[in-house]
Order: sequence, then C-alpha cells, then structure tokens
Amino acid sequence: MIQSVDRAIRVLGVLHGARRISLSELSARLELPPSTVHGIVKTLVAHGMVVQDRASAQYRLGPAVLKLGTVYLHTLELRSHAIAWSDELSARTGFAVRTGVLMLDEVLVVHHSPRPDGSRQMPEVGIVIPAHACALGKAALAYLPGRARALLGDGPLRSMTAETIVEPDDLAEHLERVRVDAYAVEQEEAVLGECGAAAPVFDASGALAGAVGVVVPMSEWPPAESVRSAVRDTARAISRELGAAGWPGPVA
Repeated sequence: MIQSVDRAIRVLGVLHGARRISLSELSARLELPPSTVHGIVKTLVAHGMVVQDRASAQYRLGPAVLKLGTVYLHTLELRSHAIAWSDELSARTGFAVRTGVLMLDEVLVVHHSPRPDGSRQMPEVGIVIPAHACALGKAALAYLPGRARALLGDGPLRSMTAETIVEPDDLAEHLERVRVDAYAVEQEEAVLGECGAAAPVFDASGALAGAVGVVVPMSEWPPAESVRSAVRDTARAISRELGAAGWPGPVA
C-alpha cells in the first residue's frame, strides 16, 4: 500500500462524511500531524478534489470528485443497460425505479427512473442506502453469502426505523427466502412511508452486477403480483443483455 495515496483517500472519506471541516478537526480524525494533513489537502485542492471556504477556512469536497463520479456512472455497464429497462419498468408499474450496486455495506443508486405520473421528484442518482435496510441491498446480499456473513458478524445492525431488521439471525433467515425467490422486499425499513421490491442482476461471468427494483409508497403496499413479475422480468432482461447465461445466477 502506498501511504500517501492511502492518506489522501482517507481525507476524502472524512470530508464525504463531514461535509465541511477545519484542518485541526481533519487532523484529529485522521490521527495525523496537522502539517502532514495540510500537505495532503493542499495537493487535493490543486487538483480540484477539495476546496477551501474563504469565510470559514474549512474544507469540503471539490467539483473534481463529482466529475469522477459522473465518469464512473457513465462507464458503468450495468447502468447503461438498465436505463431503458428501468424506464419501461416504471411505465409498467407506475412506480419509481432504482438500480443499485453494492459497495461494502451500502447500496449506491446508479440510475433512477422517476414515477411516470409527472409529479415533482428529487433525482436519486448517487444516494447511498444501508444494504440491510433496502430491497436492493437484500437482493444483492442474498447472492453474496460471504459479504452477508461479514455484515452480520458485527452484531446488531444499524436501525434506520422501527421496522429495520437489525438482528443478524433474522436478516440471515430473510436472505434465505430472498435467495429462493430471487426477489427481495422491504417495508419502511430505511425511510418511513417508503417500501421497496427488487431482484438481482448478473453479468457475463455469472457474478452479481447489482439489483433493480421499484420504490412503493406505504399507502400502496403491498404491490400487486404483476409488480413482482415485472421486477423479476426486468432483472432477467438486464442480466441477459449483460451476457449472463442464466437467471438468477449462482450464489457466490
């Protein structure tokens, strides 16, 4: 591991979580001398990865980070194939559609098709959701037992709402059912008033590529059986376009 690169990545990680932070606070969180942190931050500022607020002298993430993120999203094969199918799923069900990838213990939303009713909705590309608390995450974790065990091994999970499954044994049992059906659901586990249903997507190597699913208001839960079929059909179609030999794919 290259120490300077590792430290720069750690700086970006702290800034991502803190939004804005002073040099002294950044130094304390990283447990590094202020002079060392200042040198790293100065280099990141020069490349646009970090910017310093003139009024407060605090630091925050810079525009170059967004640029890199945009490049990542546009080159992500899953997203490129999911766009048309997600729009079709949204039109077919009347619900918003999210496509996500598993990143450590969270799901990153890489594509979002809003509800087709013309209502005002916030764009959701780039948001992260705890994997254990959303249908997308469960659909992915069910086919990655090793990742699931690592997550469950840390004891009770973070509670997002009163409905979040936090006990490792309960979530493990839930993931077993997901694996059988290739279909995951969650009811107000991440956000009150919001439920979800999702299915896994696989690539040409047979590996899990991500998951696709619908966002269902609590007032319309549970969805009709036709929604379940539509979600599974969409996941199968995207997997086929990615080159998967079969659906669902193998348990890794």
